[in-house]
Amino acid sequence: MTEDSERVAELKGRVEELEATVRGLTEELVDASERIRMLEEELDHSPSTEELREAHERPVGEAADDAAAEGGEATKSAGSDGDDNDESEIDDIIVA
Repeated sequence: MTEDSERVAELKGRVEELEATVRGLTEELVDASERIRMLEEELDHSPSTEELREAHERPVGEAADDAAAEGGEATKSAGSDGDDNDESEIDDIIVA
């Protein structure tokens, strides 16, 4: 009977290990599902009616001008001449 007792104890230990593994994997799955849900909400965030109206009313070139006005001031003062810069960009595109 000692063989049976040892076998039962071994099986109980194995069951406990498996149960712990299942609990850990379940927690990871729940955490991953929550992170995925949050990321999907961020991606699916549709613009509000007001944002759509502003985008529709804004002229096409104005959106680019706004971005240039916000971050382009430093680059304008750092660059020597805009024409030289444009030519080098064209050369880079052709070479690449």
